This record gives sequence, C-alpha cells and structure tokens, in this order.
Amino acid sequence: MLLLASASPARRRLLEQAAIPHRVRVSGVDESTIHDRDPRALVQQLAFAKASAVQSCLEPSVDAEITAVLGCDSVFVFEGEVFGKPADAKEAIDRWQRMAGGSGELLTGHCLVADGQGATMACVSTVVQFAALRLGEIEAYVASGEPLNCAGGFALEGRGGLLIRGLNGCYSNVIGLSLPWLRTALEAHCAG
Repeated sequence: MLLLASASPARRRLLEQAAIPHRVRVSGVDESTIHDRDPRALVQQLAFAKASAVQSCLEPSVDAEITAVLGCDSVFVFEGEVFGKPADAKEAIDRWQRMAGGSGELLTGHCLVADGQGATMACVSTVVQFAALRLGEIEAYVASGEPLNCAGGFALEGRGGLLIRGLNGCYSNVIGLSLPWLRTALEAHCAG
C-alpha cells in the first residue's frame, strides 16, 4: 500500500479517482527551511524531505502493509518568478493581473521511497496558458477563496479551470501529482 506524505486533498482525490490504495500521513516538514534558486531542484528537495520524514517514522508493527511512501511538492513559475500559495487576496489579484493572457510552468517534485530500494525522484513540468481576463473576473475568482490554497494561485480542477486556455504536458501534474509518472515509478518498484 502507498503512503502519501501530503496534506493535499487534491492529491488524495487523484489517488482515489485512480483507485490506488493508499493512506495519508502528513510529513510535518517545515518547508520554509528548504531553499534552492532552481525551482526544479527545490520541488524535488521538498518532495524528498516529505517522503523521507514519513518513511523514517514507519513502525513495522503498525505500518506492515506500507510498501512505498510518496512525497510531492508544487510551485508555479511565471516570468522567472516562483509562485507558491498567495499570502492573501491582494497578492492573488496582483498575480492574476500579471498572469492573465500569459503562460507559466507548473513544476511538481515527486519522490517515491521504497524500503530497501532507495528513492525514485523526478520533476514533472506542465505549461499552463491563461485566458485573457477582466479585473472583475479576477476579483470574483479570488473572492471564492480557491486560489489562496494553491501553488500559483489557481486550481485547475476547480473554478480556476474556466480561466485556463490550454495545457502543454500532464494534466494531473497541475493538480499536484503526475499519475503517469506515479504509474511508471510504482511499476519499477514492483519489478525491483
């Protein structure tokens, strides 16, 4: 059974929809202590830290059915700037005014840690193209509260999906977990 080292409801929903048996255990990693100028390296370091923290706390008597731990972390890169979750509504509106009509890159670091097999890691990238929007549309979206809980300030699987013009890459990656990557990593784990 897979153990997801994430508090993200979106990642849990993806695993449920894909019928992947799993449990959840939040890592407790203080993300503010991990820094890297390269956003690809940053999300991989964060994913590794989360998966490793949970893996190190497994107890054989309680967690015997756990075969692997999955850690993930996402950031959005727009015009060279890394966007995590907006701090407040003003920051979300300011970002959306910049992003409207443009495109950026959603990066998700993935780390699958299997006992005795080490870690399998990757950064999956998806280009997100935004619709041109009026200020009123942006304010209404931000007022919904949805963008305040998401890397980049948007949720593809929610109301934010209406504001996306197109994607180039993995759809589920934008939600927080690349299911194609996970399938390949789990197959390699089972073969190993």
